[in-house]
Amino acid sequence: MKHKIYLSFIALVAVVLFSCKKEYTIGGSLHDPHVNMTTYDYLKTNPLFDTVVLMIDKTGLKEEVNATGTFFAITDYDLSNYINLRQELERTRRVDPNYIFTFDSLDFGVMRDSLRAYLFKDLIPLDKATKTGKLYKANDGELRLVQGIPSRDYTDGSVFTQYPVYLYLTKLIAKPGYPVPVTDADLANTIPEQYLQTRCQTTGILTTNGILHVLNNNHTFTYFADTFN
Repeated sequence: MKHKIYLSFIALVAVVLFSCKKEYTIGGSLHDPHVNMTTYDYLKTNPLFDTVVLMIDKTGLKEEVNATGTFFAITDYDLSNYINLRQELERTRRVDPNYIFTFDSLDFGVMRDSLRAYLFKDLIPLDKATKTGKLYKANDGELRLVQGIPSRDYTDGSVFTQYPVYLYLTKLIAKPGYPVPVTDADLANTIPEQYLQTRCQTTGILTTNGILHVLNNNHTFTYFADTFN
């Protein structure tokens, strides 16, 4: 009997370890999510945000990033995805297949508000997020939907009775007959085609001035991939 219990325990540990490989933690720890530094300083410690930190500097948003609240941080990959798509679009507009669009080509005045769309004055923890979601006003004045959606990525229900919950930051767009919701009650009158969802790869890093969530590397900054066509 003891032998069977031991084998069951090993199997459970193996499942948990396998689960951790796909969605990894960038900062904090499983036991203590606190980091004893500001949000900006934390970003500077991780090479995944090198270009993002440069954008924060160029847009003059360091103090705003360090204000109390929540930052759904983009990664350098998310910014690169945006730049690559902008290059494709600019080449078409200019009828010049050799045109090169780079980080230095960005209009940082415009990018300031684009980055502020990921900053919130509210503290938004994962454990308060629901599947239906709640609208929060970003620092650019637009509303974003935050959802906590259960996932069966790592289990078919035979081992776990509760599924892991992932945090999503969603931009809502208008569709014919379906305006952008302005209150939580309006969410009941939306359709899936309005939801531009981005899942967080890391959630709940607690800095000295707020909460940091990190969007996955497949996201495109400003949701440009979903809207530029």
